[in-house]
Amino acid sequence: MSEETKTNEQEEVIKNEVTESKKVENANIAPEEFDWEAFESGLDANDRKEKSELDQMYGESLKDLNESEVFKGTVVRLTDKEAIVDINFKSEGVISLNEFRYMTDLKVGDIVEVMVDKREDKSGQLLLSHRKARILNAWDRVNEVNETGEVVQGYVKSRTKGGMIVDVFGIEAFLPGSQIDVKPIRDYDQYVGKIMEFKVVKVNHEFKNVVVSHKALIEADIEGQKKEIIGQLEKGQVLEGIVKNITSYGVFVDLGGVDGLIHITDLSWARINHPSEVLELDQKLNVVILDFDDDKSRIQLGVKQLTPHPWEALNADLKVGDKIKGKVVVLADYGAFVEVSPGVEGLIHVSEMSWSTHLRSAQDFVQIGDEVEAVILTLDREERKMSLGIKQLTEDPWANIAKKYPVGSKHTGTVRNFTNFGVFLELEEGVDGLIYISDLSWTKKIKHPSEFCAVGDKLDVIVIELDTEARRLSLGHKQLQENPWDVYEQKYSEGTVKEGTVKEVFDKGASILFEDEEVDAFAPSRLLEKEDGSKLKKGDKADFKVIEFNKDFKRVVVSHTGTFKEEQERQIEKHQAKSSQSAEKSTLGDIDELAELKKKMESGK
Repeated sequence: MSEETKTNEQEEVIKNEVTESKKVENANIAPEEFDWEAFESGLDANDRKEKSELDQMYGESLKDLNESEVFKGTVVRLTDKEAIVDINFKSEGVISLNEFRYMTDLKVGDIVEVMVDKREDKSGQLLLSHRKARILNAWDRVNEVNETGEVVQGYVKSRTKGGMIVDVFGIEAFLPGSQIDVKPIRDYDQYVGKIMEFKVVKVNHEFKNVVVSHKALIEADIEGQKKEIIGQLEKGQVLEGIVKNITSYGVFVDLGGVDGLIHITDLSWARINHPSEVLELDQKLNVVILDFDDDKSRIQLGVKQLTPHPWEALNADLKVGDKIKGKVVVLADYGAFVEVSPGVEGLIHVSEMSWSTHLRSAQDFVQIGDEVEAVILTLDREERKMSLGIKQLTEDPWANIAKKYPVGSKHTGTVRNFTNFGVFLELEEGVDGLIYISDLSWTKKIKHPSEFCAVGDKLDVIVIELDTEARRLSLGHKQLQENPWDVYEQKYSEGTVKEGTVKEVFDKGASILFEDEEVDAFAPSRLLEKEDGSKLKKGDKADFKVIEFNKDFKRVVVSHTGTFKEEQERQIEKHQAKSSQSAEKSTLGDIDELAELKKKMESGK
């Protein structure tokens, strides 16, 4: 241990001994003579007297500091966090700089209103409040400016739902988002922390609410400009504006206090899907006044009118029959619009997309954005219309139709659709033919083509007739086989008896199917009667006699009754003949007997 340390320890021990010795001495003093105040405070009588005088002076000065009273003080010093203010009190007060956020230029020497917040803190410091002083008289001030319309300054404290919180005279007022500016505001945060001018527009004493507006000041400033602008508006006038709002149908432009609308069709000569493709918010641009109403509250503007129409720049050498390239920009069921140059479009009708006569949707051939080549079919520069065709780029299949599909030639086609009278068959793209229902089958009775085939089926056909000018092909399917009715004419001749089956029974008769299932014959109801008097039913087998055969109408009429009635009639006729002969013999015999009797009578006479 060093000598210096030892010396310090010795001095400390000596001091402690002296202190204990004094305590012992004091303890030996009589109780009535012991100075307890000096013992507790550690001050002798003179020191305590001086302290008492100071406390009295401080207490008397504090009586003058009414906590509900507003004082005017002078800023004597500024620190990083506080302002030191002199209010002519024995000590200076302290105020947080947060209460002066609305005063960005606070400096030493400024006179400010304050109230006593705390007479002294833990360190004995006098705490003042500028905010309380402002609020105390704020409502009177707010009511006053609300009535007079006076412009006030406020500090934008923070953002809140639907708007901003603004400090006005120490009161938190509400600034709605719609009242910040005349144009829509997208970034509210840019105003936080700023000092701005406002107008008090509403005061609610019951709920202690204050609403302010910055927009009202702007509107007041531009009202004069607006009247001046409206008074000078003329059709065809070109003005500079700023894009204020963009919608799907157009763009609103601020002309300096007056709003005008550019419809989407007046933005560009070229077709666009949304205005945002060519313009953006806050963009400056020149516009031309196209029209406005009587009071000029609705102003129609245009941008594309400031440039020449694209049709005027279209190649003067273009003519009907020329090939041209472009991009599909619009699709509809009836066709597609192709942009052949910026702002110049031509229509390709769906009928000009394929040589096929089966009209389909344009989407079956092209899509938006496709680059296509087409042929100019019509061109009207005055009306600014152009029609195009794609199918003209390929050879017309009807150009040499007579060579490809001569009468009598056989082909295979695809069933495309039906009508009540026949079937449309596609032989190739652009070449269709019709099979009449009567040319589908030699033997089957077809009420509708769908009974014979289905859409998409492949059918073998033969060309029956060709009309090149009318672009018509008549086809036949049954003609691929010999007409069986030529054979049936002998096989089912009148009087022939065949065994058949009752296929169906109707009110007027029945259909009869013979064993070879080649001919579907008809038997009238009265000719279905059997020998026992009953009638044939569905599924019964019996003999039928052909009583009518018509090759042209493919009609065969048969009779079951006829197979046995004729025999019965023959038997009746035979019986009747025998009866007649018997009767004749009986009559002649009687005559002979009478003659003999007469002879005898005469001889006897």
